[in-house]
Amino acid sequence: MSIPSREQHAARRFIWSNGLQGIGDQIVAAKTVLPWLLQAAGAPGFFIALLVPIREAGSMLPQAAFTPWVTTQRSRKRIWVIGSLGQAVAAALIGVAALLLDALALGLTVTLLLAVLAVFRALCSIASKDVQGRTISKGRRGVITGRAAAVGGAVALAVGLLLEYIGTPIPTWILAALIFASAAAWAIAAIVFHTIDEPVSDEEPRGLERGWWADTWGLFTGDREFRQFVIVRSLLLVSALSTAFIVTLSQEIGYGLTGLGAFLIASGLASVLGGRISGVWSDASSRNVMSYGALAASVVIVGLVAAAAWLPGAANAWVFPIGFFLVNLAHTAIRVARKTYIVDMAEGDTRTRYVGAANTLMGVILLVIGAISGVVAQLGPSAALLFLAAIGFVGVGAARRLRDVSEQR
Repeated sequence: MSIPSREQHAARRFIWSNGLQGIGDQIVAAKTVLPWLLQAAGAPGFFIALLVPIREAGSMLPQAAFTPWVTTQRSRKRIWVIGSLGQAVAAALIGVAALLLDALALGLTVTLLLAVLAVFRALCSIASKDVQGRTISKGRRGVITGRAAAVGGAVALAVGLLLEYIGTPIPTWILAALIFASAAAWAIAAIVFHTIDEPVSDEEPRGLERGWWADTWGLFTGDREFRQFVIVRSLLLVSALSTAFIVTLSQEIGYGLTGLGAFLIASGLASVLGGRISGVWSDASSRNVMSYGALAASVVIVGLVAAAAWLPGAANAWVFPIGFFLVNLAHTAIRVARKTYIVDMAEGDTRTRYVGAANTLMGVILLVIGAISGVVAQLGPSAALLFLAAIGFVGVGAARRLRDVSEQR
């Protein structure tokens, strides 16, 4: 089946713009580069602990509140461009702060700028699904999302190899230079995305008929299919929340996963390999990819806990890096699949409402499950990992019960 030239044009630009955004995500990352930067500059640990919650929840919680405004806009492409430019400016200011500030001042500044970046990322998240749904046919969306993830992952892999070559300690100016490069990537992404030929309706946008929270809660309580998706997505947090505990457990047994370069290599390689493969599979059945991804992550996590308890140290020196990579690989597959699923499950403004409401609810759920796993972690990282794996196993069955909305081949 031939692909219309207009769709091919949109697909290429979607891949490159989102791939460039992925470069920024991989480098200005709350789990790797930013905590490394703050720790090296002597910032208080309080600010380092805030980075991941601010980045994750900050990009999710505002989306339902943005939905009433987004649904009054004919062009969703323009919203994405605003979001990408906003992230570029915030990232550039983080780079400036890295060069000029240290200790408390740097911690406070980076935390505030990361919050700003996260809010602009929320705009990109909600608009991206709309533009993809308007320009890419069902059955090809997963491939596009997966290739975009692979672009960002390839650059992260290259950066990780470079940092491994440089070794530790990594000079602050190098981290600042990488952050400036990420800011440039977001700016170029905005230019590329602006060239997408987005079909726009001549009808006047109607917006929402009720407040954003009433609409969000109404969807969750009244729309069974949407509610099932949110519950399943909550159960799939196993891959997102477990990596920090894997690192902690490896350090506890004396075979710590250390080095910023190593983290970027694992994350980048997972995105390169997992993005392309899971994209193709998601177009066949995004529901099944979510289920198998959760199963793989949960099995690997249980295996790592068992290895920490029973295997000799020499074996764990290999087992833990491989396990860390496999969980990242499963996480990439789950992310590509759930993005494909929500684009495929609805059309028009209903899709916009689904994306905004789902991400806002996930922001709340992420904080709750993160807090619970933190409490469980007081018993040790193994306990936290087994708790997350148990949630993942429940998610396997729950994902299989979703309606298969992707195009069968």
